[in-house]
Amino acid sequence: MFKYGRNLFNIEKNSRFAQRIVFLSIPTAMVFILLVAVHLMTPVMAIVSYASIIAFNIILLFPLTFEMQQIKNYIETLASGEDFDEKAIKLSEKDAKEIVSAVNAMHSFWAHKTDVLEAQTISDTAVLDSLPDPIMMIDRSGNILGANLSARTLFGKSVTNKNIEKVFDSNNFIDAVSKVLKKESKSENLIFYVKKPQSQKLYAHIKQLPWLSKGRAVAVISVYDLTKAMKIEKMQSDFVANASHELRTPLAIISGFIETLQTSARDDEQARDNFLKIMKEQAEYMSSLIENLLSLSRIELNQDQKPEGSANVMKLAEEVQEALSLKATEREMSIKLRGENKIPEITADERQVKQVIQNLTDNALKYGVSKTDVTISVYKVDSIPPSKSHKVAEGTAVAIAINNKGPKISPENLARLTERFFRLQEHKDLNIKGTGLGLSIAKHIILRHRGNLTVTSTSYNGTTFTIYLPL
Repeated sequence: MFKYGRNLFNIEKNSRFAQRIVFLSIPTAMVFILLVAVHLMTPVMAIVSYASIIAFNIILLFPLTFEMQQIKNYIETLASGEDFDEKAIKLSEKDAKEIVSAVNAMHSFWAHKTDVLEAQTISDTAVLDSLPDPIMMIDRSGNILGANLSARTLFGKSVTNKNIEKVFDSNNFIDAVSKVLKKESKSENLIFYVKKPQSQKLYAHIKQLPWLSKGRAVAVISVYDLTKAMKIEKMQSDFVANASHELRTPLAIISGFIETLQTSARDDEQARDNFLKIMKEQAEYMSSLIENLLSLSRIELNQDQKPEGSANVMKLAEEVQEALSLKATEREMSIKLRGENKIPEITADERQVKQVIQNLTDNALKYGVSKTDVTISVYKVDSIPPSKSHKVAEGTAVAIAINNKGPKISPENLARLTERFFRLQEHKDLNIKGTGLGLSIAKHIILRHRGNLTVTSTSYNGTTFTIYLPL
């Protein structure tokens, strides 16, 4: 009967409607039993009266039970985030209507709060991700709860699932974090070194978060990479040291000639002409030296930045051939260009690649034998020869081989060609001008492109510099 009634009036099975009717009718039933026992009411009258009471309770409780059931379903639907049509709720009781109104007001309030918090979270995340330095938030145990884009890039996307001890292999840093977590210090600042993911010098600022901060985060760690700053400082000091060392001789020569011209050679026209010619050569050498040192410093500064442009190697070789044709004619030499068909473009810094080809071709003309040819050959290779000093890129590459017919270079000198300021003694003896930086510049450009440079030299085929650059 109760099952039929539930289906008829659309009352849920677990609403306990029948139990409530029976429970409310028990006191009345006890009264009727007592009245029958003392013969103040007949059993039939008691049964009829009791049935009337039950019917009255059903009529009284049914609307409230049915409306409470609707309210419960409405709240459960809101809690699960599903859509619910408020018009489907049919309420007649004032209290039920007030409850639904209160639930709606509360839902609207928290929905607005959620939207505001979500927008604020997105904004905060965007701001943190735009910062160039890594930032991490940690809990009381040292677990990383959040990290900005710089931190995820430097330490890996899974950094938020790690403990701080697994990320940094520095005892000094771990001790500083421990002091802040144990509230022995409100903030710590230190410089430390790490070897992974790469060898770096880092500065860290570790600070407690205020107690009202959101979530389980208790401290924030800001990390600043000092490696590049150190590199720039070293480059500056190297530049000053190299420049001062290499400029000392030409400056001394110029100063000596100026002093001579001011004294003993004041009226000697022939000596004055010779001295001025030498002074001009030394000034040009100093200008070339400073220009090459600055160029080398700029290349070293961008050593770790991957090139993103594209370069047509064959076109660059043609431009170099045209640019140096006048110099080749002056030396009664010629530049020949050989290339395979359809040489693909490579991902590279076009200006730097041209600088390498031009430096090596210029050297080939400078140190080659007069009335011979310099040959530039461009072709594709399946792989770059490995290097002992650095890791080269994998896959196919473009090779640029530059050959001249100069004298053979000994194996011990071949190994030193890319050293700064290194020049062959025979070139010095022949008074061939040069700064000794051209090949060093070429080496650093090739390193940036993860390529390689090989040199072969024989008495019958001259010297060949081959540049390998990955596609």
